[in-house]
Amino acid sequence: MKAVILAAGEGVRMHPLTYTRPKVMLPIANKPLLEHMLLVLKDAGINEFIFVVGYRNETIRRYFGDGQRWGVSLEYVTQKRQMGTAHALGMVKGMVGEKFILANGDIIVNAADVHRLLVRNDNTMGVVEVEKGKDLGMVAIEGGRVTHIYEKIDYPSLGFANAGLYLLTSRIFEAISHTQKSVRGEYEITDSLQWLIDEGEKLTYEKQEGWIDLSYPWDMLKANELLLANYPRVTHVEAGGRVSEKATLEAPVIINRGTVIYAGAYIIGPTIIGEDCTIGPNCFIRPNTCIGRQCHIGSAVEIKNSIIMDGTHIPHHNYVGDSIIGEKCNLGAGTKIANLRLDKQDVVVGGKETGRHKLGAIIGDNVQIGINASINVGTLIGNDSLIGPGRVVSGVILPNARLL
Repeated sequence: MKAVILAAGEGVRMHPLTYTRPKVMLPIANKPLLEHMLLVLKDAGINEFIFVVGYRNETIRRYFGDGQRWGVSLEYVTQKRQMGTAHALGMVKGMVGEKFILANGDIIVNAADVHRLLVRNDNTMGVVEVEKGKDLGMVAIEGGRVTHIYEKIDYPSLGFANAGLYLLTSRIFEAISHTQKSVRGEYEITDSLQWLIDEGEKLTYEKQEGWIDLSYPWDMLKANELLLANYPRVTHVEAGGRVSEKATLEAPVIINRGTVIYAGAYIIGPTIIGEDCTIGPNCFIRPNTCIGRQCHIGSAVEIKNSIIMDGTHIPHHNYVGDSIIGEKCNLGAGTKIANLRLDKQDVVVGGKETGRHKLGAIIGDNVQIGINASINVGTLIGNDSLIGPGRVVSGVILPNARLL
């Protein structure tokens, strides 16, 4: 059986992080979202994959290649214009067998959920129980079947959302041929499935227990926390990694090859530090922090519950809490990122409620910040921006801003 993974979209709601990469390549626990999906499906027994790519697809192709690194076979289909999920799936007609797995590349699932799908013979939709249906496609269920599908509309009383994971039969391609554009101007796979339902065909469902949805940047922090919670309570230092005897590591901490941990560094797991980093001396890295490759975390720096992407430097007297910082950023000495409102209310970003009591900043790639800057809670900073010394920054900052 093959798996088709939809990975063509940009992920506009993930700005500023997706200005420079597709959503599926955002890192969670130091792996792209798409890699987590591939590994779970492989663990469930699937070894043949088709990635439907589009927006900045060279990033995906360069990272995954032919799949040999993961012991799988990988093909690519390019959706040059993002015309919807049904359109994307229709492009692989003739490349899959009678049954196959279809998955959105921007969700996290577990192998046990996939196993339960694999034994099905009918078209089957993964569903997840939710308290609120806002921003999710909802489904109505009756008598073991899905009776109606609603695309990203708030139907809180229904109780079940579309998980974006399916076992499908080749019959879906006929349904796609009958699918019309939705009100969003796209060809939706949910409309294709609704066509099958209306034709009297059975669409069963399978509840998903390990499902995580990522719609907004702050959802990455929750996903990061949940994945790291499952790591074994051990510390692992890869060959070529070096830890000073005067550093303190509280498991689980993973140190990748080429990374040096200097004296006085105090690291509390779960924490992952990528390849070729320099950490310390005398810094404090707190739980649920993931640091990418070739990063520098220096003296008197404290980082808590954050995702720091490749090539970023946070070298002198900085505090970063509950934040996501893109690639090749630099924080000047003394720059601090606040993560708690003075009134202790949940953080709101750009008018959007995050549901998070603590949230720092979301910073795009190649942002350079001068010394002693203060970044307020819930600030979004677009890529390639310059923030001058001593500036106080709040709200939404567009890419290429110059706040000097």
